[in-house]
Amino acid sequence: MMRLYACLALIAFATPVLAQDWNLEDADIPLGLFGARALTAGRTLTFPDAGESRFSVGGAYSHTYANDGGTAFGIFRVESDGRVCIEFSSGISRCDLYVRNGGLLIMLTEQGERFPIRVHLTLRP
Repeated sequence: MMRLYACLALIAFATPVLAQDWNLEDADIPLGLFGARALTAGRTLTFPDAGESRFSVGGAYSHTYANDGGTAFGIFRVESDGRVCIEFSSGISRCDLYVRNGGLLIMLTEQGERFPIRVHLTLRP
């Protein structure tokens, strides 16, 4: 019986993402910790406006804005609930949540914005 309570407690505390209003739609499936780690492991994500976010394996982050809008640098970490949090060198920070919805991968911001993204896979010889 004690194991059951321990498991229920872990489940309750392991899902804080759902407690926050992330503007989730019924078909949204959060990637979770392991999915978010896989998504950010040395990957480049491209947004519809051609902006690119680059996640290095060592934790460095950069976002190059479309139309020669410059580049923002920082560091990122993946939280236990799957949020990807970025601390920019400018002092600004934010957390995003990545979800699957049908065949799409979507980045949700804390402000409720939704951005479809493409993932670039790096092929190694």
